[in-house]
Amino acid sequence: MVMHRYALTGHLTTKSDVYSYGVVLLELLTGRVPVDIKRPAGEGVLVSWALPRLTDREKVVEIMDPALEGQYSMKEVVQVAAIAAMCVQPEADYRPLMADVVQSLVPLVKTQRSTSKVGSCSNIHADRCPAPQDLVEKTHESD
Repeated sequence: MVMHRYALTGHLTTKSDVYSYGVVLLELLTGRVPVDIKRPAGEGVLVSWALPRLTDREKVVEIMDPALEGQYSMKEVVQVAAIAAMCVQPEADYRPLMADVVQSLVPLVKTQRSTSKVGSCSNIHADRCPAPQDLVEKTHESD
């Protein structure tokens, strides 16, 4: 199941961090929690349910959080879904470095900042929000 290498060894690695970040991306896309025993069989484990749909443009729409009511850029959703798919690969060696994940997301953050007036980094709190390039630099320091 999820993160079985961690369950066996008890050791967290940068690759397990990348996996966890991929799960967070899936939560943002779908509005679901990582494990939901109330869901029907085959839908209870977010990664298992979402992974086969993440690389198919038509199926990505099926996993999107209905609360978003279609208010998103399909191009950006497809990009985030592809990044999430790489992060939650079952084999840790196939997961990207966190620095690469951040660099893939930076253009999306820049697009969002230039087109949005609301959000977690709204004008009110803009002084507290890190610039995307600062995130990349900090990630490189931790790798």
